[in-house]
Amino acid sequence: MFAGAAWLAIAWAVMRLEPADIAAVAGPMLLFGAVCELLRTLAGTRTWWLNAGLTVIFAATGAAMLVPDESSFTTAAALTGWYLMVRGAVDVAVGIMTRGSDRVWSLIVTIGVLETGLGYFSAGPFARSADLIVVTLGALAVLRAVADLVTSLRLREIAHTTRKDVLELPPERSAGLVGYSAGRADFEATPVRARHRAPEGASTKLKRAQDLPSVSPEGGVGHIPGDTYHEHVVRTTADLDAMLVQAGITGPRAGAKQPEQTDMPPVPDTPEIAADAESASAGRSSRDDQPGNR
Repeated sequence: MFAGAAWLAIAWAVMRLEPADIAAVAGPMLLFGAVCELLRTLAGTRTWWLNAGLTVIFAATGAAMLVPDESSFTTAAALTGWYLMVRGAVDVAVGIMTRGSDRVWSLIVTIGVLETGLGYFSAGPFARSADLIVVTLGALAVLRAVADLVTSLRLREIAHTTRKDVLELPPERSAGLVGYSAGRADFEATPVRARHRAPEGASTKLKRAQDLPSVSPEGGVGHIPGDTYHEHVVRTTADLDAMLVQAGITGPRAGAKQPEQTDMPPVPDTPEIAADAESASAGRSSRDDQPGNR
């Protein structure tokens, strides 16, 4: 954000330059652009490696512009155009790459296209006057100000959203995390019980009840040496499922879809249907009470 504000100040100051000061100002501007790329590298974005490479390239370009040269206008215009074309191409590429996750990607792409076009114009034979170079430097500063301000606001928004998601878990995930932490603490606190586990082929004839974890004298559930908590939970759950099958409990699990019953009698939801049902029931009872029907 401070970089964006600095670019705006530079844009205003550059427009008041004299022709003799262009060569002395263009170099520091590109060096400041290298510093901004370094800040983007330290921000920890996915393209930090690209910003690190741009830092080196723009620092070398700015240093080359500080070397005294007789054709000051030509060198300043050419190297400024180089900076704009590279920076614009990177903005277009990054904007298109993040179009699925960043809602301001179209703005970044637009800025990149303007930078690339401005750099192409500055590096050509048309930007040979001092006025055109001054306008190019001012436009460069304005475009970079908008890009840096948008990037800073997006980084702030993403950081706030990520921090909120990490610190504020949903209720079901919070309860699960508490239960998992408590179970792991109990697992690590209980003593390890020594037990030889038979090979898979020989254990098929044994009952699954023998594989249930034993209870230690301290009241905890002992576990096999070398087991992790995850392996202990998976094995215990499988053993309990096998015990339920042996006990004859083979019903559907909780949450399973129940089949619809189609042979259920109609529900007497009106007084007329209820009266008809009662009369029909009374008629069947009177017929059953007759001697011939017993």
